[in-house]
Amino acid sequence: MSALHAPAADNAADRATGAVNTASAPRVTTATASGAGTLRSQVLSLNDLEPLARRRLPRPLYAYVSGAVEDSVSLAENRHAFAEISLRPRVLAGVATRELGFELFGRRYAAPFGVAPMGIAALFAYRGDIVLAQAAQQAAVPAIMSGSSLIRLEEVMAAAPGTWFQAYLPGDMAQIDGLLSRVDAAGVGTLVITVDTPVAGNRENNVRAGFSTPLRPSASLAWQGITHPRWLLGTFARTLLRHGMPHFENAYAHRGAPILSSRVLRDFSDRAHFTWTHLEAIRRRWKGTLVVKGILTAEDALLARRHGVDGIIVSNHGGRQLDGAIAPLRVLPEIVHAVPDLPVMLDSGVRRGTDVIKALALGARCVFVGRPFAYAVTVGSTPGVAHAIDLLQAEISRDMAMLGLSRLADIGPACIRPAASLPHMPPHPETYR
Repeated sequence: MSALHAPAADNAADRATGAVNTASAPRVTTATASGAGTLRSQVLSLNDLEPLARRRLPRPLYAYVSGAVEDSVSLAENRHAFAEISLRPRVLAGVATRELGFELFGRRYAAPFGVAPMGIAALFAYRGDIVLAQAAQQAAVPAIMSGSSLIRLEEVMAAAPGTWFQAYLPGDMAQIDGLLSRVDAAGVGTLVITVDTPVAGNRENNVRAGFSTPLRPSASLAWQGITHPRWLLGTFARTLLRHGMPHFENAYAHRGAPILSSRVLRDFSDRAHFTWTHLEAIRRRWKGTLVVKGILTAEDALLARRHGVDGIIVSNHGGRQLDGAIAPLRVLPEIVHAVPDLPVMLDSGVRRGTDVIKALALGARCVFVGRPFAYAVTVGSTPGVAHAIDLLQAEISRDMAMLGLSRLADIGPACIRPAASLPHMPPHPETYR
């Protein structure tokens, strides 16, 4: 049953038990009956969200969300890696109830997936960053706010305490210290540092579609707004009237560039100077949970552990940085084997409940999903994100039942038949030292 029509728990703590069936007051109250019905009838899986979002968004924004870099090799490979793994169902196992809850960094969540960080979400939907964070909080799943967001992190943390914050850091300790002080003061408990963006990726599709950061005023851009009136009035004009011109609010301790400007340029060059030395200094400074995102080798996973991180997200940035970078699923087993004492998470390419189960079977603690939730907030705001979360949670529960599994702890290597490119036994960690 959809989140738009299903009962939900009274609060996030109740939902965090991970029970499949709960009973209480309805969670979603912001959708009209017709809008809810349309979403339920048209969106039966996460894949159904993209064509709806494509019609809603101006072409440059859709290109930014959907596109990757160069020839989109890694984008396609992320999906192929999941498709190459087969599942091994067991029968007559007694699966009338299933438990999807799990613990991570001292907190219990209701399902083993979360909302990945997505920049400029406030241009997909009105107050998009807050909508995503609150929907995740209501569903008791983790959410990571992007450092490329257009709403101040203090506002998001006030609206959805417990949200993680992701940062792109320069190689300058004075600027890093300033941002860390701000993040700490905002009440962030889990800091995620993305490490796979030393330079901006070659996103040719963005150039062809007219997307840039900041966006450049032009007749073409104006026409895109005029021909997408629901987005123009419901998202952009509404934001301008109530909050002024959006800016990149969270890249530094101070406010960054506006999202629309004919003169301002965003400078990414400082990221090329960020090194393990800076991460070591951050670990000494940051008292909360520290996660690095963008690891794709066991060698770097071992270095991350050596520098004191609390967790790792295996990611190729959804195919948006280095085209041809290996799919995270393919390297997940060797990274888990290299750092068995750390929670290893994964993003890039997750679209189905079976994808989540395959990642967990290879050792992931949980996964993060990006583009589908960007599409969900675009087409349905809070009800859209809630519906997407419930769809994926229902798929995991259903798939577990058909695999003969009752708990997440039952998911392991015996549940899958890996492709030849995913060896059963990764090399010993000493191989990478």
